[in-house]
Amino acid sequence: MNIKSILLGASAAALAATGAQAADLPVAPEPVDYVRVCDAFGTGFFYIPGTETCLKIGGGVRVEFRINDVLDEGGSDWDSRLDDSTTFRARAYMNFDTRTNTEYGLLRTYVAAWSTTDNTGGSDFYLDEAFIQLGGFVAGRTATYFQFYTGNNWGAALDQGFTDYGETNLFAYTAQFGNGFSASVSAEVANKRAQIWDAAAPGINYYGGNKIPDFVANLRVDQGWGSAQIMGALHHVYGAHVPATYGGESKLGWAIGAGATFNLPMIAPGDNISLQAVYSQGAIGYVSSAWDGTAGFADAAYNAAGKLKLSTAWGIGGGFTHFWTPAISTSVTASYNHLDQATAALADIRDINVQGNVVWRPVSGLQVGAELEYRHRDRDFLPNNDALIGVFRVQRTF
Repeated sequence: MNIKSILLGASAAALAATGAQAADLPVAPEPVDYVRVCDAFGTGFFYIPGTETCLKIGGGVRVEFRINDVLDEGGSDWDSRLDDSTTFRARAYMNFDTRTNTEYGLLRTYVAAWSTTDNTGGSDFYLDEAFIQLGGFVAGRTATYFQFYTGNNWGAALDQGFTDYGETNLFAYTAQFGNGFSASVSAEVANKRAQIWDAAAPGINYYGGNKIPDFVANLRVDQGWGSAQIMGALHHVYGAHVPATYGGESKLGWAIGAGATFNLPMIAPGDNISLQAVYSQGAIGYVSSAWDGTAGFADAAYNAAGKLKLSTAWGIGGGFTHFWTPAISTSVTASYNHLDQATAALADIRDINVQGNVVWRPVSGLQVGAELEYRHRDRDFLPNNDALIGVFRVQRTF
C-alpha cells in the first residue's frame, strides 16, 4: 500500500463520518404563519390558528362626569340633600366577532358585554349582545328589528325620545333583494311593556306573563345616499286581573313607524340628518323607551266594567350631525312624544327632548366631548317637570 492509497482511504473515512454527523443534527422547522390576517371582513380580523374562522377582538373604555338634574322642581338630584348632584362613571366594553364562510352562507357569532362602576363603587356585568347568524337567520340577543333611528346624540342620562331598548332576545330572518333592499321578520321577547292599570287597585301592574312574543317586521334600504326603513310590531296586551269577575282579558296592541337618514357629504364628510315618526296603540314603549316599564305609564287600563282600553301614543323627531373639521363635530337631536293614557286616573304626557354636544377626536378611536340633555314633561293635572343634565365624556374604542 502506497502513501497515495492511504491518503485516499483516510479522506473517504473522514467524509463518511462527517456525513453521518450532519444527518444526526436536528433540522430547523420551516416558519409557520401562526397569525394570518383575514381581510375578507374588514380591518382587525385574523384567522384562528388551524381554522378557517376569522376573529376580531374589540372593546373600549368610557369615562363620564355628570352634573345631574339642575332644573328639577320637586326634590331629586340637585335640590335634595340626599341625592348625588354629581356622578363619576367608568365603563369597560369587550366584544368578540367570529365569521366563517360556509356553503349555507356566512356563519357568524357575536358577543358583547360591558361592566360599569359609578359613585357607589360597585360594578355590574351586562350581556349586551350574544347571537348566532347563518345566512339570513339570526338567533340570540341583539337590537329589536323595529329599531331604526335612536338619535344623533349620546343620550347618556336622558332618553332621546326614540326607541332604543338596548337589546332583546329574538329569532329573526332577513331576506336580501339586492341594491341595498331587504326585509326582516322577527319573533321577540314581549318585554317592551309599560303596565296595565286599574283605578280600583292603583299601583299594581296587571300585566300577565309572557304568552305570545312580539312579532316585528321591517322593510329597509341602505345605499350611498343613506338609509330608510318602515317597521311594524304586534304586541300581546295580556291582562291578568286578580278579581274573578274581571277574568284575564287580552287585546292586540300594535305600532308602526318610518324613518330615514340622509348623508350630506356636500356639506362636509360625515354629515347626516335623520327623521323618524312612530304611532302606537297598546304598545307605547315602541314610541319612547322612556315610558317602558315606568310607573305612571300604561299600555292599557281596565274600565269600570273590567274591560281593557288601550292607550295611544305617537312621536316625531330627528337629528343633525355636522363636522366642522375632520376631528370636531356637533350633533343636535330633538323629539316630541305624546301619550293619551287609557284611563283618566293617569296623566296624559307630552315630552319634549332636546340634546346637543361637541365632540373632539384628537386621534383615531378617541373621543372627548361635552353634552347637554334637556327634557320638558307636560302632565295633565300634575306638576310639569324640567330636567337638565350635563355630561363630559372621554371614550377610547378599539
